[in-house]
Amino acid sequence: MYKITFLLLFLFPIFSCSNPEQKTIKEVPKTTAQPVSQNTATETQNIEFDLNYIMGKFDPAKHPDFTKIDTKYADREGLFLRKDVYESFKKMWTAAKADGINLTIKSATRNFDYQKRIWERKWTGKTKIESGKDASKIYPFGKDRALAILKYSSMPSTSRHHWGTDIDLNNFENDYFEKGQGLKEYEWLTTNARNYGFCQVYSKKGDDRPEGYELENWHWSYLPVSQKLTNLAKEQMKDEMIEGFEGAEGAIAIGVVEKYILGINPVCK
Repeated sequence: MYKITFLLLFLFPIFSCSNPEQKTIKEVPKTTAQPVSQNTATETQNIEFDLNYIMGKFDPAKHPDFTKIDTKYADREGLFLRKDVYESFKKMWTAAKADGINLTIKSATRNFDYQKRIWERKWTGKTKIESGKDASKIYPFGKDRALAILKYSSMPSTSRHHWGTDIDLNNFENDYFEKGQGLKEYEWLTTNARNYGFCQVYSKKGDDRPEGYELENWHWSYLPVSQKLTNLAKEQMKDEMIEGFEGAEGAIAIGVVEKYILGINPVCK
């Protein structure tokens, strides 16, 4: 009897101090948040786009795939690019700098509303077209006026600048790139830009590019993304979809999708 009592007294403290719930609790392993990786050219091929994106009907300042460009790389504040395009451009900028070439972004993403303001200022004559001409007075017919503006400015919904893939560099005059420092910059780009995914989409017009915008030595496009958008535009864009601004009716008469959106340097397709 004494032996049994002693044994119970010995074991009781062990049972009374133990927590039965401890047998079912499992320790949750600690995790560390993984940083979001930068989009690579391969990753961007898997991104899905829609017609609203192609037509610039979004705000790049609020779009998750876009970022503001540091003034280190641009001539003013408030410019935006896709993040993947921006990362590749910064690498190209660094390589150019090492070779004594300065690359400055003068224009980047322009959404529908931005492009509409540019277009309508030219349409109404508030902004003059080349040689100081007032398009509204010289070209009373809509199609003729639209064609005159289309030499260097896109209709809203049709600009590659909607996409966040295209940039204008250093100067807006072709003559600048034909001599001196401008020629050095252009030669560097034509030799090296393709290594970073960029291509000059508006080459000199000729047999291989009979339609579209005039030569723009300053305009470069990031192909890993823009090629997919060009193909999507080819498959889904229609001239009758282009609307919502003065002179939009000219899109059908001109055939803007085929001649301007798709009328690019064949090397960039």
